[in-house]
Amino acid sequence: MATAAVLAPRDVPTTLNYYTPIGDEAPYQYVYDPPAGKEPHNLGSDPHPVVVRDARVNESDFTLDKNGFQFVKHVSQEKDFVDDEKIKDVYYKEVEEILRKEAGAKRVFIFDHTIRRPRSEKDPAGPTNRGPVQRVHIDQTYEASIKRVYHHLKDDADRLVKGRVRIINVWRPIHHPVHHHPLAVSDWRKLDTQHDLVPVRFIYPDRVGGTFSVKYNPQHEWWYLGEQTPEEVTLIKCFDSEEDRARLTPHSAFLDVGSPKDAPERESIEVRALVFDTE
Repeated sequence: MATAAVLAPRDVPTTLNYYTPIGDEAPYQYVYDPPAGKEPHNLGSDPHPVVVRDARVNESDFTLDKNGFQFVKHVSQEKDFVDDEKIKDVYYKEVEEILRKEAGAKRVFIFDHTIRRPRSEKDPAGPTNRGPVQRVHIDQTYEASIKRVYHHLKDDADRLVKGRVRIINVWRPIHHPVHHHPLAVSDWRKLDTQHDLVPVRFIYPDRVGGTFSVKYNPQHEWWYLGEQTPEEVTLIKCFDSEEDRARLTPHSAFLDVGSPKDAPERESIEVRALVFDTE
């Protein structure tokens, strides 16, 4: 009771799963099925209690370049998010406009999206229908981010990497406010990049990318947007080539035991984009 008494009304005491190694092999994760006899990953879980603070008290204060994340209002024409082609035709254009307006992008290249919803609903076998990731992570390493430019934009890559390059994840709820497994984002300014970030080989069938797992640091400061609605978007910076500002932000879904038990499970979409400032 003493702990609850000092919390703001919707600050959430919870547990986040940080990284710990398994075995001696360098950290890896297979995107699809691993080879026979190989584990899908060797990323151990190191749970730690944290308090995730509710950004409703000052949500306009957070910016991509200061904190590594930002909350923006945007009403989408797309409501269902069940047709991949419609998402690409309609929603991708909206995401581009959000990034031009809020991040000052001159050129945007969207390279993928992921829908997260319960597998029992709407195409339960769909490859993009995944549950919330309850592990602290960052979608790209620095090296993998630059490699993405060359992978997707081969002819223009040499020119583009001479300017500022960012990867931004545009995340929003679908259908209803988020009650279960909200998204927590961590303030860049509290991150010790030399200690906290663990590169992980992200193994595709035809290439190897990279993500960061994150080691526990009691200095980390966690935020979420309480009962975030489908008209509210979280911008998550996954990479910035500029070194004098926030370059990335750890993030994770988390358990909120105070959520209404009968509330629907979380549904969300995240769109990942390369963002350029020079053209």
